[in-house]
Amino acid sequence: MFKQNHFLKKALSIIIILFILLSLPLCSSQKNKKNIVTISSNDTMEEIVYKAANVVPSKRQLAWQELELTAFVHFTINTFTNSEWGDGKEDPALFNPTEFNARQWAKVCKEAGMKMIIVTTKHHDGFCLWQSKYTEHSVKNSPWKNGKGDVVREVSDACREYGLKFGVYLSPWDLHEPCYGDSPKYNEYFKNQLRELLTNYGKVTEVWFDGACGEGANGKRQVYDWQGYYQVIRELQPNAVIAIMGHDVRWVGTESGNGRETEWSVIPMEFQKQDIIAEGSQQKPVEEAFVPKDMTLKDLGSRSKIKKAQALAWYPSEVDVSIRPGWFYHEKQDDQVKSPEKLLDIYFSSVGRNSVLLLNIPPDRRGLIHENDVKALQDWRVILDSLFSVNFITDAKCRSSNSARWHGIENTIDGQKNTYWTTEEGIEKVSLEYNFTVRKEIDVVMLQENIRIGQRIEKFHLEAWVFNKWKKIAQGTTVGYKRLLRFPPVKTSCIRLIIDKSRLNPTLTNVGFFKQPEELIYSITNHFCAKEFLIKH
Repeated sequence: MFKQNHFLKKALSIIIILFILLSLPLCSSQKNKKNIVTISSNDTMEEIVYKAANVVPSKRQLAWQELELTAFVHFTINTFTNSEWGDGKEDPALFNPTEFNARQWAKVCKEAGMKMIIVTTKHHDGFCLWQSKYTEHSVKNSPWKNGKGDVVREVSDACREYGLKFGVYLSPWDLHEPCYGDSPKYNEYFKNQLRELLTNYGKVTEVWFDGACGEGANGKRQVYDWQGYYQVIRELQPNAVIAIMGHDVRWVGTESGNGRETEWSVIPMEFQKQDIIAEGSQQKPVEEAFVPKDMTLKDLGSRSKIKKAQALAWYPSEVDVSIRPGWFYHEKQDDQVKSPEKLLDIYFSSVGRNSVLLLNIPPDRRGLIHENDVKALQDWRVILDSLFSVNFITDAKCRSSNSARWHGIENTIDGQKNTYWTTEEGIEKVSLEYNFTVRKEIDVVMLQENIRIGQRIEKFHLEAWVFNKWKKIAQGTTVGYKRLLRFPPVKTSCIRLIIDKSRLNPTLTNVGFFKQPEELIYSITNHFCAKEFLIKH
C-alpha cells in the first residue's frame, strides 16, 4: 500500500511538473511584456508589428479598462450662476446646495452600472469643493453647512459605501488664484492642492486633467509642470491612472460619445528621454519623459502610423460625454436629457469600440441628480440588462480552424476573463464556428481580446448560415478590450467569425451573441443603415 501511494504521488508530481513546463514559455513571455517599447530606425516592418503586438496595459491601465462605465460629476459655483465657465470672481456665498446628498449620487450611479465617480473638485474658476488651506475661494466661505462642508469628503465616503471607485478632476487653469501666470509659484500651489486631494480622501483611482491654459493677472501664460504633477500622483496614489494630460489614459478627441470605429490602444508616442523608455517602462517611471500632445486624429495606430514611431505605448481611449447639452446643470435643459436609446447608442460607440465611457451627470442646485436624469439612467440600465441577459453562445458547439495547446475555442464561451483562445504561432487568419441546437435570432455580437498579452486583431467579419449558404452579416476592424456590433436581425443555426488580419496570432477571451429588445429594432435598423452596417440582407 505504501509503494502504491508513493507511486501515485510521484506520478502526480511528474504531471504537475510537465504542466508547468508546457505553460512556462507563455507565462514567462507575458511577464516580459511592457506597456511602452522603443522603435529603432533599423527595425523592419515585421519587427515593428511584432513589438506592437506585444505591448500590453500596465496593471493600473488594465484595472481602469475593466471598469467600462464611469461617471463624471460637474458641480461647483457654476451650478448656481447658470454658467459653463466661471471667471473666478464669483462670491462663494452663492454656493448653497440645501438638499445636497452625495449618497443619492452614488446610488444613482451604482444602479446605472457605473463603477466610478469623478468629481470636479476645482473647475477653471478656481472655486474649491473642499476645505483647502491654500485659498479662501472655497466651500469654507459659503453658507453651505455654515462653511464646514466638504463635497469631496462626502462624495468619496459615498463611493466607498456603494462600492464605487473614486476619482478627482482638478483644473490646472485657475482664473481666481492671483499667482496663476507666475509659473514656478503657481505650480507649487497646484501641487499643494493635489497633495491635499490625494492624501485626505482615501484611494483615488483616476486623476483627470484637461489642458486648458491661459494668461495670469501678470499677463504671462502659465507653464504647467506636468512632470512635477505626475510625480506627486505617483508618490501619493501610485495605482491611480492619470487621464487626458497624462500617459495612462487619453482623450478620444470629441465630446460626442463616439469612439473611433478603428480604435488602437497601442499608438506612437513621443518622449523627451528615450533611454528611460528603453530600460523598461513598467519597472521604471516614465513620467519625466512624457510629453502631452494632440491625440485626436482619426487614425492613431495603423501600420502606416506605427512605422514612423519613436516608441509605441499602451495608451487607451476614454470617451467623455454629458447626459445633457451642457456639462453643468441648467434648468432650461431639463427636457433635453439624452434618451435611454441615445445612451445605448453611446454605449455601443464607446465601450463597444475599445474605450471607457465617462458619462457626465450634473447635479442641480439642490445638490441632487435631477429626476429626469435619474429616469433616463434607470431606463438605460433596463435596456442594457435585457439586451445582455441571454448569451446564446453559452450552449453552442464550437470549433476553430486552428487553436494553440491549452487555448482552445471553448475558452471563448466560458465567460471567464483569464482564459482565452489563440492560434499557433504564425497563424494570423482563422475562422471560429459556433453551432446552435436550434435556430437563434441574433442582432448583436460581442468580441473581447485578451489584452493582457496585447491587442492584435486588425480586421474581421461575421457570417451566418442562412438558406444553406454563408451570408456576411457584419464586419469590423479593431477589437481590443471589447467590440460590440449591431446588425439587422438574422435567424441562423450557425455563425462563423472570420479573423481576416491580425498582428501575430490573434486572441479572444470572450465571444457573445445577443438579441436586442423588440422595441429597439426599428430605430436600430434605421440608425445603422449605413457606415458600419452596409451589408444588404
